[in-house]
Amino acid sequence: MITSDELRGLFLFEALDEDQLDWLCAHGSVREAAEGEVVCTQGDPAEFLFVLLDGEISLSQLIQGHQLDIVTGSRPGVYAGAVQAYIGDRIEQKYGHTMRATRPSRLFALPARKFGKAVREWFPMATHLLEGTFFGMSTARRVIDQRERLTALGTITAGLTHELNNPAAAASRASAELGDHLARSQRRLAELASAGVDCERLSMLVSLRQKLTPATRSPLEISDAEDELGDWLEGHGVEDAWELSSGLVTAGIGTAEADEIAAVAGDHLPATMRWLAEVTEVAQLQTEISEATGRITALLDSARQYSQLDRAPHGRADLRDLLDSTLTMLRRKIGPDIRVVTEYDPGLPQVPVYAAELNQVWTNLIVNALDAMDGSGTLTVRTSRRGAHAAVEITDTGPGIPEENLGRIFTPFFTTKPVGQGTGLGLDISWRIIADRHQGDIQVESRPGTTTFLVLLPLTAPTTT
Repeated sequence: MITSDELRGLFLFEALDEDQLDWLCAHGSVREAAEGEVVCTQGDPAEFLFVLLDGEISLSQLIQGHQLDIVTGSRPGVYAGAVQAYIGDRIEQKYGHTMRATRPSRLFALPARKFGKAVREWFPMATHLLEGTFFGMSTARRVIDQRERLTALGTITAGLTHELNNPAAAASRASAELGDHLARSQRRLAELASAGVDCERLSMLVSLRQKLTPATRSPLEISDAEDELGDWLEGHGVEDAWELSSGLVTAGIGTAEADEIAAVAGDHLPATMRWLAEVTEVAQLQTEISEATGRITALLDSARQYSQLDRAPHGRADLRDLLDSTLTMLRRKIGPDIRVVTEYDPGLPQVPVYAAELNQVWTNLIVNALDAMDGSGTLTVRTSRRGAHAAVEITDTGPGIPEENLGRIFTPFFTTKPVGQGTGLGLDISWRIIADRHQGDIQVESRPGTTTFLVLLPLTAPTTT
């Protein structure tokens, strides 16, 4: 049995009147728990509210097969168990933690339904406030969690669209010009044939064209070569010599090659040079199209890598590929005054991960780093091995996180951004993905000029129990 005087001495019940204390004594009971004894188990139906009378208890939570200690308390009056019984059957009433006695303890056990009835009847206004807070926070968290994911997707989509636009526009422009130059080159070839250039010499000219190799030169060397070839063409009676020289030099034609062409073309040198200029332009446009479509393919590969649409939900992945694909998707957000440094450990093995979810973590951390630097600074992405874990460090050179906020940055809805610019769930989502889904950890170190988020991921797949 327990007396009202003993309950009154607990901070949880000190404001209750004598009738209320007597009611608790009549409906509750005292339980003894030996050292190490489990009082209630996470996931079981929540049947009792437990209040510590004396001794010590600890709360732990099972996450991905591992029991993690959450808190230990020895102050009389600390409580756990069916703490949400006042909500009734509107939620599934299960113990959210496992409670264990860490030394011999006495606990007051109040049946959940009795506890729920007492709270609703004795504190109706508080009950409504608590219910509103619980359901409001649950709904807000669910909605904003989804919004965070959609916002990240929107950022990536905008960046990908912007990145695809440049090579797509280049390919479209080159393709439109290619048709005109192909038609002109065919007309130039027909002019050569109608002027009496026989098949043998045409074949020789084609062979000479195929042997041309563009040389890598500095801008000054190219300018000198164009001037030299322009003088040569003008001296050999070729009209528009200075307009033709630029394309011909790009194709690898200098005065030495021009002499070979003149030896084959004979009296038809001007028409031959105009034909070569058109053919050279065609080849250059084909190269531009090839480079543009190659860039589009590379971007789509990065997008597929980022989204992991062609992968199983869980599997081994190379962290370098995931980080690179995220940086590619965020390229539009990385301003011209942001320097990106990547330092990847080449010996780091693949890691068992949920790749698509992990990419959301990289997105959240990198976007936060870019926002912190406000358009100017250095973003460093580094991987390494730390014992049994793969480590990813994302460092920015922003102003740093105030010391008073360091302990709160992973708290849901906490944000230092202005109202309307941050939901306060990005780091909470990231923490849950790393800690809950991957059994890893996120740590942060910050001082003015340097902020580093460290993500630790197990190198081996967890063993579920």
